[in-house]
Amino acid sequence: MRGVVYKSTGSWYAVRAEDGVFWNARIKGKLKIDDEISSTNPVAVGDTVLFLPEDETVKTAIISDVAPRHNYMVRVSPHNPTQKHIIAANVDLALLVASVAEPRTSTGFIDRFLVTAEAYHIRGILVVNKIDMLKAKQRVIFDRWLELYGNAGYEVFPVVATDPGSLAGLAARIANKVTLFSGHSGVGKSTLINQLIPGAGIKTNVVSGWSGKGQHTTTFAEMFDLPDGGRIIDTPGVKEFGLIDFEREELSQYFPEMRRAMAGCKFNNCQHINEPGCAIKQAVADGVISEERYVSYVSMLESIEKKW
Repeated sequence: MRGVVYKSTGSWYAVRAEDGVFWNARIKGKLKIDDEISSTNPVAVGDTVLFLPEDETVKTAIISDVAPRHNYMVRVSPHNPTQKHIIAANVDLALLVASVAEPRTSTGFIDRFLVTAEAYHIRGILVVNKIDMLKAKQRVIFDRWLELYGNAGYEVFPVVATDPGSLAGLAARIANKVTLFSGHSGVGKSTLINQLIPGAGIKTNVVSGWSGKGQHTTTFAEMFDLPDGGRIIDTPGVKEFGLIDFEREELSQYFPEMRRAMAGCKFNNCQHINEPGCAIKQAVADGVISEERYVSYVSMLESIEKKW
C-alpha cells in the first residue's frame, strides 16, 4: 500500500493511505532510501512511503520503502552535531514564524533558516507575529526587518495570530501548498496554526515571564490538512538552527540579493571577503546589499571554516 507520513514520533509513524485511512507504521530492519541521505531519521513527515499491513484490526503496518523525495529540509541533529536531521520532505514553502520580543528572534537565526531553505530549493517566507505587542523601540526593529528582508527578496507577513482578520494574506499564500512551519518555542506558531485550521487543537503555552523564552508545546513533527486544500507541517520549536554540509564557495548563492550581484565579481571563485574587484562588497558599500545581511553571511562563512 502507498501513503503519506503525517506524523513521526521517531519510532512510529502515522501514515495516511491513499483511501484516507490512517495506519500506525514502523520500520522493520534496515530501510534503503533512494536519496541515500545520511540522517538521524530515515523517514520524515511529508514522505510518500510504501507499507505492508501488519494487523488490519488495529491498523498497524511495516514501512518497506520510501519514494524518492523531490526536496527536503534539514538542520543539524539536536542529538548529534555531525549528523543531519530531516525536518520534513516534499514541501513547497518553508515558513519561519518570528517575533521581535517575547521571545526575541535574532536575525542570525532568521538568516540561517532562510539560507537553508534556499539551499534545498524551497521558497522561504518570514511571518512576524505579535506585532500588536510592539513598543516604540521594538517597532523600529520590526520596521527594519520589513526593509531588510523585503529588499533581499523575501515575502514578509506581519500578523497577530489571535486575530483571524490579520491572517487573510498568509492564508491565501499557503493555500493548496505543503508548508513547513518552524520557529522558536513561544513565537505563537501553534496559535497561528489553530487559527488557520479550526479544530486542529494544537496545544499552546505562554512565554516564561522570567526568561522571555517559550516552552515546547509541539513534541513531534505533524502534518495537518488545510480546510480549502494544502497542508501545514508543524514542527517542534527550535532554539538554534545550525548549518550542515554547506560548502564555503556556495554559501553566497543562498543569499538572493548576493546572487543577483555576484556576476559582477572579478573572480569566479570570489568569497566576497578580501578579494579585489568584489561586486558584493561594492554593493554593501553602496547600500544595495544591507550590512546586516553581509555580516550574517561572514558569520556563517566563519562557522563553516571552523568545521573544515
